[in-house]
Amino acid sequence: MIHSSLLRPAVVLLAMTPLLVACGQGQQGQNGAGAAPPPPAVTVAKPIERTITDQDEYVGRFVAVDSVEIRARVSGYLDKIDFRDGQTVKQGDLLFTIDKRPFQNTLAQAQGTLAQSKANLAFTEGDLERAKQLVADHTITQQAFDQRTQLYRSALASVSANEAAVRQAELDLTFTELRAPVAGRIGDRRVSPGNLVTGGTNGSTTMLATIVSLDPIRFEFTMDEASYLRYERLSKTSHEVTGREGGVGVALKLLDEKNYEHQGTMDFVDNAIDRSSGTIRGRAVFKNPDDVLTPGMFGRIRVPGSPPYSAFLVPDAAIGTEQVRKFVMVVGTDNTAAQKYVTLGALTDDNLRVVKDGLKADDRVVVNGLMRMRPGQKVTPQEAPPGPAGPQAKN
Repeated sequence: MIHSSLLRPAVVLLAMTPLLVACGQGQQGQNGAGAAPPPPAVTVAKPIERTITDQDEYVGRFVAVDSVEIRARVSGYLDKIDFRDGQTVKQGDLLFTIDKRPFQNTLAQAQGTLAQSKANLAFTEGDLERAKQLVADHTITQQAFDQRTQLYRSALASVSANEAAVRQAELDLTFTELRAPVAGRIGDRRVSPGNLVTGGTNGSTTMLATIVSLDPIRFEFTMDEASYLRYERLSKTSHEVTGREGGVGVALKLLDEKNYEHQGTMDFVDNAIDRSSGTIRGRAVFKNPDDVLTPGMFGRIRVPGSPPYSAFLVPDAAIGTEQVRKFVMVVGTDNTAAQKYVTLGALTDDNLRVVKDGLKADDRVVVNGLMRMRPGQKVTPQEAPPGPAGPQAKN
């Protein structure tokens, strides 16, 4: 038998259950759980209007304006090296010295031969002057006079030949000193002192070193045929577009740089399209005062691809994607969100996306809260703080 004292709490609890349920329902009604949520808060900003020039990007390499192989013009033993491997040299700096003694002896011998020929010329000239008077007096025959004339002319020719030999000997002596033909950075020495250097103008001459110029420096890249045609047609009407005339400003960045910090100009477009690749070579020139830009180095160049035009810019994160189409969300005067499809351009350095078509100047574009809304929905817009680049959009 169950005692009555154990049943009493259970009876009380069953009696209070309807009261607890009623209290709970009343509390839910007071909290308004069935009411609609408030409109989502979003940040809006008007697009920025700016003059834009489309930019095309290409990868290429730096090449030296001047690249010279240092080779000897005369043969001899290398006597001295007057530079440090890899140093920067100026035009005319002494680089190599070949043993001068054989060439000094040759020069002295040529000068002695020249002096002898000049003495002979003086004698034959005096003899000819005397013969002129003698032949006039019929003291000597015409044949004897002609012989003296021939001797004089031979002596004159000998002097001319020996003078040329002296000049050549002097030139060969000068060639024993190899100087920098251009300013730039020299490579490492290919021959050590004491080795025999072969000179001359044939292909078997000895390579001693190489010099490449550094400032200014060129940058070569290739463009496809379609881009080349577009540049040529646009350059006829606008001088701001890359063309054969050159002088168009370009920008470049290195592999470890985020922005296009180096400014240069186009100076050359090749005269033929490569048949194997369907591309044509272009070239720009850049200043290189600190010698950081080095021949053979990779870089990315940006060239103007269109005349300047007016366009709107919005933060890149404000752009939405619907399959292959791009859109932005705008808020009307009644605070209703609407979807607008846009035609996009390039991304600027300040993370703004160029909108070529689809926007108006007074559109309020959603730049924060894009994922919290849908087209046709009421929103609570908040104006973005003013700034030259606008706010950075967040979803």
